[in-house]
Amino acid sequence: MENTMADTNTNNISSNESTDQVGIRVENNPDDHTDAFGSVGGSSGPTAASSSSHHNNAYGSGAIGQLANGYKSPSASYGKNVAKMVTDRHAAEYNMRHKNRGMALIFNHEHFEVPTLKSRAGTNVDCENLTRVLKQLDFEVTVYKDCRYKDIVRTIEVAASQNHSDSDCILVAILSHGEMGYIYAKDTQYKLENIWSFFTANHCPSLAGKPKLFFIQACQGDRLDTGVTMQRGHTETDGDSSMSYKIPVHADFLIAYSTVPGFYSWRNTTRGSWFMQSLCAELAANGKRLDILTLLTFVSQRVAVDFESCTPDTPEMHQQKQIPCVTTMLTRILRFSDKQMVPAGRV
Repeated sequence: MENTMADTNTNNISSNESTDQVGIRVENNPDDHTDAFGSVGGSSGPTAASSSSHHNNAYGSGAIGQLANGYKSPSASYGKNVAKMVTDRHAAEYNMRHKNRGMALIFNHEHFEVPTLKSRAGTNVDCENLTRVLKQLDFEVTVYKDCRYKDIVRTIEVAASQNHSDSDCILVAILSHGEMGYIYAKDTQYKLENIWSFFTANHCPSLAGKPKLFFIQACQGDRLDTGVTMQRGHTETDGDSSMSYKIPVHADFLIAYSTVPGFYSWRNTTRGSWFMQSLCAELAANGKRLDILTLLTFVSQRVAVDFESCTPDTPEMHQQKQIPCVTTMLTRILRFSDKQMVPAGRV
């Protein structure tokens, strides 16, 4: 969700922060916002609507909770799903030697039809930076601007129905408002599960065994993280790896949220969101060198250490922090190896 009341800014803690490879500088700026709607504390103006009816699921509202709450009992033919094996059973790394890296779909939401949602100034900066670094990593990038929910579902459904046999993976990024367990399209809210469920191994067999990556820039609630000041003190089974094997239908997903469940996510109106600034910087600097989980650890470090809100005129929003949250069902190491260095014919 995005705060509708007060403009906020970042305060760079590191005095040595320099311009990174995608031209992002972390510095004092009065234009940070949270990707949430509603107010905090005693602020006047519209507040987030009560969401108790949304959040009575037994397993919670996050990616894992949505998976558990929305899981349907398997049909009699469930075990008959078959997909092409693209990686040896016990391979340490994903096979990233296909002809194409894969599709990258970016859903960029700036303006909304929902009355309580303000326009997301700065999101186009995020979109441009993310597009640039994903192209550098050999993705085929397509941007969708201010889509209504039915158009998002239609786009995802078409993408999932395509043949991804020649692709390493697929990536979906959503830049929008959000609240606990929900993301906003232009016209309404929806669960992320409604998007990623199209790509499970039983629904999209050409992506079975391949990474399916989701990056979500949106609030997951309206709580604030005040931070803590740190002060310096004085079963296995034997078998041939080439044999066929079965994988869970929900394997090989990674969902990276800009913040932890229940909390605000901050966005600078001129430089973009803290999370996307950090993600783009790391992808540009280390996208082809580090594996994705190591890289995302450094993204979390950037967000946690280099950013802090600076709103002295709004004390309840002042000096707040943020930490991204990663849900991973990956089963191997994922590294975006350079396509130009892949020997021909080795797929």
